[in-house]
Amino acid sequence: MDVCFFRGLLIVALTAWTLGDDGQVTFVSELSSKPAQKLSKYGWYGNVRLQRFHVPEETAIARWLFTVTRGQNFYCGQHNVTIHIRWGAPPVINPTGLVFPNATLWSPSLSLTLPVTSHSTTTFNLTNPAAGDWYIAAHLPEDDGRIEQKGFPSCSYFFQPQLSIRRAVDTPVLQQGSFLQQTAAPDKPARLKLYVPEFASSLSVSVAKCSSGDEADGRNCSLVLRLGSVAPQQNPVTVNCSGISCSTMLSNPPWDTWLRVFVESSQENRTVTFSIVSNYTVRCKPTSVGLKAEDDINGLSGNSSFPNTTSAGNSSLVTDTITLSNKSALTPLLPSACVWSIPVLYEEVDVLSLRFMAVNGPNVSVTNTHPTLLTYPLYTHATGGTLNLQLSLNTTNVTLGNSSNVVACLSPWAPVLELNHSQHCHTAMFGGYNIQVNTSVPKAVVRLPFPQSATWYLSLQLTCNSSDCGNTSVVSVIPEVLISACIEDCGKYGECRLLRSYSYLYSACVCKAGWSGWGCTDNSTAQSYSHQLTATLLLTISNLCFLPAVIVAVKRFYITEASVYLFTMFFSTFYHACDQPGVAVLCIMDYDTLQYCDFLGSVCSFWVTILCMARVKEAKYTLFMLGALLIAMSMQLDRKGLWNLLGPILCALVFMVATWVYRGARRRHCYPPSWQRWVFYLIPGIVCALIGVCVYIFAETEENYYYTHSLWHILVATCVVFMLPPKEKKREVLGWSRGWSWGWGWSWSWKPQVCGYTLCQTGKDELYTVT
Repeated sequence: MDVCFFRGLLIVALTAWTLGDDGQVTFVSELSSKPAQKLSKYGWYGNVRLQRFHVPEETAIARWLFTVTRGQNFYCGQHNVTIHIRWGAPPVINPTGLVFPNATLWSPSLSLTLPVTSHSTTTFNLTNPAAGDWYIAAHLPEDDGRIEQKGFPSCSYFFQPQLSIRRAVDTPVLQQGSFLQQTAAPDKPARLKLYVPEFASSLSVSVAKCSSGDEADGRNCSLVLRLGSVAPQQNPVTVNCSGISCSTMLSNPPWDTWLRVFVESSQENRTVTFSIVSNYTVRCKPTSVGLKAEDDINGLSGNSSFPNTTSAGNSSLVTDTITLSNKSALTPLLPSACVWSIPVLYEEVDVLSLRFMAVNGPNVSVTNTHPTLLTYPLYTHATGGTLNLQLSLNTTNVTLGNSSNVVACLSPWAPVLELNHSQHCHTAMFGGYNIQVNTSVPKAVVRLPFPQSATWYLSLQLTCNSSDCGNTSVVSVIPEVLISACIEDCGKYGECRLLRSYSYLYSACVCKAGWSGWGCTDNSTAQSYSHQLTATLLLTISNLCFLPAVIVAVKRFYITEASVYLFTMFFSTFYHACDQPGVAVLCIMDYDTLQYCDFLGSVCSFWVTILCMARVKEAKYTLFMLGALLIAMSMQLDRKGLWNLLGPILCALVFMVATWVYRGARRRHCYPPSWQRWVFYLIPGIVCALIGVCVYIFAETEENYYYTHSLWHILVATCVVFMLPPKEKKREVLGWSRGWSWGWGWSWSWKPQVCGYTLCQTGKDELYTVT
């Protein structure tokens, strides 16, 4: 479930009733929680742990409890956990101060810092929070670049958020034009709500007939009137009232929503009685389109690629809309209208990919008399992407003067109904984003990562320095609005990835080749092409160090081992050639196949080498095959697990030591018996193996990976050369004395020994052979 309830959903009716004071409002409590998640150091947005909570309507108090627990017992040091909070969409964060892509606008979210040693908690209280989805994001400090091998013990921190809310269930409704008698005390404010309909242009709330019951101060009630809810980057409209009455006027209030009203008394130990009334003006209603569904179907058919099969008699919406769009400056508006409203088509293209377009075509007419309005509804499932707006001026048929501009304002919840040079792109409670195009700058772009879940409005109007725009009173613009998963698909040096927090989907860019930033456009630490080419050559050419191991294995008649080394060298070379983050990349087959073969060959190389050192003749190839099958199975389960590498190595070492101890006990002499074998071969091989493992597990970082991993290749190949035992003096398998003849004096011959119908096998035990 999206919300894991803590102790279920608890609804407790409180026993405290505010009878006679604020209209008998009842409060209930609800608790919710999320399971603990392991935190990661911040490298990109995928390292962030994102949680979503829903705050219902009429919530009076929301209290978050954040708990961070260290999972390991050994000392890990103190880390600061950063917690980001945002309403309506996931928080856009930039903890490392990187550069955002061009034309990308964002606002910092509310952040908290929690120092953690072993177990820490902190709370965040919010009075009168905005209703809707709230997003909590947490992460550890910036990643230091060290590569931690999976399965190796490391410090771990777990983050768990919990939410407790207190909400009113019977808040009085403030009706249009009707006075409502209320009472406010310092500790019991009056709570009300009013509904603002769509197309409202203004809203007024007035307080009158204020009385505190004190004759000495009867003419001064000292009330505080607040309209709206509290959220990061949003504060309610506050008016300090003195005397017996006051009022406030909101231009461009939020449309189609419930607005909270709070009246508080600033006088200590004094109850104030007052009357309150609200009025709103609706003067932006568009022309009614009627109830015929065929009209809308005809409008959609005009934008589809299928032939239009509807009758011409039912296309009134299409005709009217085209007239409104192309000749909007010449068509008079109704008295109740203040904008030309253009219908918009909403199309879901893919996951986190939406497209909006005007029903009558890409060109939208804009005049200098009234704004042109387009509406774009964004639901919760679209907030995990990026809102892209591109505004282009169509100057094919009309030429604008140097003093003429098309001004646009993109705003949530409510549109801006008056656009001019002095009017800011700001509604009563929310800020907007201003865009401007003209003949010198015919195209403008705005990108909003993680836009809020709301209805967004685009207002367009032609403005001139003088009151008269001359002969040009109508121009055409092309607004392109779409939701994409990432900004420009993360560019050349990035990859756009879809992330999931329970059922909620969002996206982020993971960068490569040293590029960074929200859209992988920050090149402050970018790698040059020569650096990328050097890294590729180091990781690929270092695998050629396996050639001596292959030659030695063939010369000593270890053909099976040589084939495994050759397999490992081939796939490790082309895997690292395909695994490079920059442009110096070569992939001869699927990346996943190359990675699997590289991991499988690496572990099998250790396996066959150690079993070869064990000198097991009869069961050698059986163990080779059985180990290879088990290793292949483990690689399929988890190829990056640490024990998938150490497990086969330890098993082979235990088997080798057991055989060496057995032979030493039978011979009553240390095995191998030659001190030269220990000093010049085994000890150097063991040292190379230990250094290679230490470099692989402890020394690799993102910055030095090209050098340390290349050193790992060299050390492993050198270790194999030292560890391979000398060839067997009388190597016979099932009676076959095999060989080969070369022109430079190296001969290898074979001759079958047949005893009847079976191949003979010698049973001589070389007890005293010095190897």
